[in-house]
Parts: sequence; structure tokens; C-alpha cells
Amino acid sequence: MPKDGIRPKPKRRTTAPKAPGRHPSIVRVLLLFIAAVIVVDALVGDRGLIAMLRARKEYDELAATISRERAENMRLREEARRLLDDPAAIEEIARRDLGLIRPGEKVFIVKDVGPGSRTAPPSASSLPPAPPPRR
Repeated sequence: MPKDGIRPKPKRRTTAPKAPGRHPSIVRVLLLFIAAVIVVDALVGDRGLIAMLRARKEYDELAATISRERAENMRLREEARRLLDDPAAIEEIARRDLGLIRPGEKVFIVKDVGPGSRTAPPSASSLPPAPPPRR
């Protein structure tokens, strides 16, 4: 406290003169509108988040398809190599797809019988005679 007992006056803060009350709110609204437009464009625009996610999903699907096709190509290449080099592979296909047999082999045809038909198997006398073996 000063010696003479008088207190000094507190200093007043001076504020800048205020602009009319509408300008800050208009600027804020304008900035918010621009920010909203930018956010919406970032989400749904041509290069937005949704388009990027859609493109990434399509990329993953195409990569999986390419992988499957490459595996199929490798399998077919291996099968072609076997058919060129391995006589057993040719014989296997001839037996499986064409039903061919070697001379002297016998073919037995087994038919499934449904659960509803409980008939006795035909006797040996009712079967047609076997064809003569091929030479």
C-alpha cells in the first residue's frame, strides 16, 4: 500500500470496438456450411470413402478370382504334362471316361437296389449268357 493511504485505481482493460453482432455468426455459419460440404464430398464423392471401400472390395474379389484361375491353370498344365509323359494317366482316362478294358479282364456291373424293392436276386438260369471275350 502507498504511504499516503490512497489506493491506485485499477487499470481498465480496453477492448477493441466490436463489429456489429451479425458478422461473427454469419462467418461461423458459412464456415460450418463449407466444412459440411467438404465432409459430405469426402464421404460420397467420386473419390470419397464409400467409393474407396467399394473399389477395395472389388479389388479383393478380382484378386481372389485371379488366384483361383492361376491354380486351375497349374492343375491343367500338370494334367497335360501327365498325359504327354505318363502312359498310366492315359490308361486311367481311357478306363474312367471311355469304359475301356484290357483283353482278358471282366467287367462286373453292380446296380444299387432301392430300399423299397425287396425282391430276391435273379437266379443264374434267368441271366442272359455272357458275351464271348474280345481278343
